[in-house]
Amino acid sequence: MKHTVYTRDKTKERTFTPALRALTKRAVNEALAFEEAEHVCEVSVTFVDREEIRTLNRDYREKDSVTDVLSFPTFDADEEIFVPEGESVPLGDVIICYDRCLEQAEEFGHSVEREVAYLTIHSVLHLLGYDHMVPDEEKEMTEKQDEIIKQVRLFPTK
Repeated sequence: MKHTVYTRDKTKERTFTPALRALTKRAVNEALAFEEAEHVCEVSVTFVDREEIRTLNRDYREKDSVTDVLSFPTFDADEEIFVPEGESVPLGDVIICYDRCLEQAEEFGHSVEREVAYLTIHSVLHLLGYDHMVPDEEKEMTEKQDEIIKQVRLFPTK
């Protein structure tokens, strides 16, 4: 099943290249396929600069700091969703800080593409209701992310 992925570049350098857009769309689709999404879903992915993600993090999470990615699900994890025949499910928004992708790729010794895919998958799992606030949840989410990233065929270089 092919899902709808909207992409937007709000960075000053216009860093969301066609190749990164394609990779991001593939990562969203792989995560939703792995989770066996029952309906066609819609996900919005936006690349932003440090300033914008800091503002969003401050305004929505009350954390005045730069983060790598934010997820804004449309529905609560335990909310029942009714989808009319032929309609798609708007899962939510993923906001990725490209500057942090560059820094983390260097820090972890892998490509920026792998970092973008990993953060996209991480956020899609959040949109589907997964979290990592307690050790068991974190273990489950990490295992899923690692398996999906293998399916996208992006591996760390270390």
